[in-house]
Order: sequence, then structure tokens, then C-alpha cells
Amino acid sequence: MNKTVILDAEDLAEILSPKTSSENNTHKRDLVVFGEDWGGLPSSTQHLIRHLAKDRKVLWVNSIGLRTPRFCTHDIKRIAKKLCFFIQQAFIKNAENFTTKEDFHNIFVIRPLSIPAPSSQFARKFSAKLLKMQIEPYIKRLNLHNPILWSSLPTTSDLPPLLPTTSLVYYCGDDFSGLAGVDNQVVTHHEEKLAENADLVIAASKHLAAKFAPHKTRELLHGVDFNLFSQPSARASDLPKRSRPTAGFYGSLSEWLDTELLSAVIAKLPNWNFVFIGKESIDLSSLKSHKNTFFLGAKEHAVLPRYSQHWDVSLLPFRDNKQIRACNPLKLLEYLAVGKPIVATRFPAVEYHKGVIQCANTPEDFIIAMKLGYQAASLPFFSRALQSRIGNNTWEEKSRQVSQWLDAL
Repeated sequence: MNKTVILDAEDLAEILSPKTSSENNTHKRDLVVFGEDWGGLPSSTQHLIRHLAKDRKVLWVNSIGLRTPRFCTHDIKRIAKKLCFFIQQAFIKNAENFTTKEDFHNIFVIRPLSIPAPSSQFARKFSAKLLKMQIEPYIKRLNLHNPILWSSLPTTSDLPPLLPTTSLVYYCGDDFSGLAGVDNQVVTHHEEKLAENADLVIAASKHLAAKFAPHKTRELLHGVDFNLFSQPSARASDLPKRSRPTAGFYGSLSEWLDTELLSAVIAKLPNWNFVFIGKESIDLSSLKSHKNTFFLGAKEHAVLPRYSQHWDVSLLPFRDNKQIRACNPLKLLEYLAVGKPIVATRFPAVEYHKGVIQCANTPEDFIIAMKLGYQAASLPFFSRALQSRIGNNTWEEKSRQVSQWLDAL
């Protein structure tokens, strides 16, 4: 069975065989990927890598951090967890290999110890050598073929010269200079160095692409798992009953959510239900004070259609800030694939879909847009009109394009 393997043992010989070696079949170059922690809600990097791994081996390195840890329960638990995995990897030769629930072949995941977002020269050099010491043995044991280093995290900038990789790809999915919850200045310095040394920069939006050298930068807008979101799914049991219209949002409930706008809209639509799915990172008391709001917590990516297919209007209520102006939300195409009306505040990514997404920035206009969308949904072929906007923007097609760029390195 093809599986994503979490490497928690020192000895990998038992999982390596000629049958799994991309060097022996397609001759595609393998990948060493620095991304967020594998699993959970998949990022654009994870979507792409899952497809690229069909004919390449991938060593996935779990998050090395974008900010200095704080003395808080969350960070202490995270450090302790990483330390436990590090000890297991280093000293327990016969530990059982853990696997994710998904069956994606050729992806091997390790969890190294690291210094998050190092700033001083000493810390940067020490961090790079610490990572090299942990990662290089896996590259050799997996027998990676002429590997490409792919980084979706700027804080890897000091590492490429130390690893046995010959090409460097920087995948930029966010504006890290304006991203909340990271050491912006430190990360920006790392990003400048990483982009300068990269052979290829892939940017997730036109705004992001404009930051880098044009001769080596490619714009790659997000794709979507169209089959997952367009094929009918059973209604989730924890959705509120169908007694009145329901508007919904899923994603991180963070600083970029316009809670003031939402609170005003919710107050003026007491006969609507408002559903929020995702991890809560900010104070949401202003929204929870309304009786017609429902907070359902974080959900696995695979079950999201069981919610979005069964509410009446999908919401993208974002603030106007540096991060949102640069973003290309994954959920935008997922909402389109579902075929339900979409109401959003104005930001550049929705400009690609003028005419099928209603945009409004005031509570009054937002309410009008929601009501119009709710009525329009009953028109013949409305859902198909939204779904037709997907075109060939699937993750499979996006990964095919990326694979061609990688082959040209």
C-alpha cells in the first residue's frame, strides 16, 4: 500500500526498496520540502506535493518555525512534542513507523529540532548546522535522486548550501512581511536571501510575484480538488436545521476576519443562521453574543463539503490589510466548486471572478448581496455557472505545470 510515512526511527532500510525508487523508474528529480507540519488542513504546498509525489520521492521536513517561541502553554507543549520525536528519531532504532490516514506514496515526513526564526548570525549558523545534522542522513538513506530543495518557509535561507541538493525552489504562498503571528522583520530578511539564491520562485498571487526577480519568478494561482467539493456529500449532523437560511465560513478564525462587519450583519439578520468552522485564534465574543451564530470547531478538509454544500451562502468577510491584499484563499475555488452563492469583501483575489462573486464592504451592502445571492441560487444552472469558473484550475493541472518547471531546472 502506498502511504505517507512519518519517520520516527533511525533505521529506514526496511522501507526502502528498488520498487519505491524514482531513480529506477521515471528519473524525475526527488524533493526535500520544508513546509508546515504535515497533516491537518492541507496547504497549497501539501496539495501540490501530493500530486508531485506520484513520480518523485519526497522528504517532507515539518515546520521549523516563523517566530521565536513564547513562554505560553501552546508553545511549551509544541517544543516538548518536537523534543520527544527528536529523541525517538535519534535513539530508538526499532520504533514503529506511524502513517497518516491518507495513502499518498513516496512522501516521508520528519520532525527535526530547530531554532525558530533565528536572527543573530550565531543563531542562524547554529540552526542551519543543527538542521543539516538531522536532515542529511535521511536524504542519503532514502537515496534521493538529484534532489531539489523546495522551501515554503523563508527561514530555511541559510540551509541550502549545507545540504546535498543542487537546485533551490522558493514557493511563496503568503506575504510574510505582513503575516500575523510571525517575526516579520526577521522572516523578511531570510526571505530576501532565499529568493536571491533560488533557481525558481513560485508565487501564489500576482501581488506576491511582483516582489521577486521577474526572470525566475512564476505565478501559480491556487487549484482545487474539484471532485471532492462538487460531488454531492451527505449533510453534516451538527449543521443547524433547515428552518431558515444559513450563511457559512470555514478557515482560520484569525485577525484577518472582519468581526465588526460580521457582527453588524448578524445583528440585522436575526432570521438567518451563521456557521463558523475553524480554529479560534482571536476573541470572538462579539459574534458569539448573537443567538443565531454557531461555532463548530475545526474540521478535517475531507468533510468540509458536508457543510458548504448544505448552507445557502458562502462568506469571505476579510479585513483590508497587507496580508489579505496579497492572499489567494484556498477556500475561494472550493466555494466555487460547491456552487453556492459567495459574498465577499473586496480584495484582489476575487477580481479574477467578477460577475459570479458578490462584493460588499459595508453591513448594508453585505446584507443586500447575501439576499440577492440566496434568491439567485434557485435560478437554473446557477451552480454550474459558478463551477464553470474553475476551468482547468485543479491541483492536478497545477502540479503538472510545476512538474514541467522542475524538470527544466
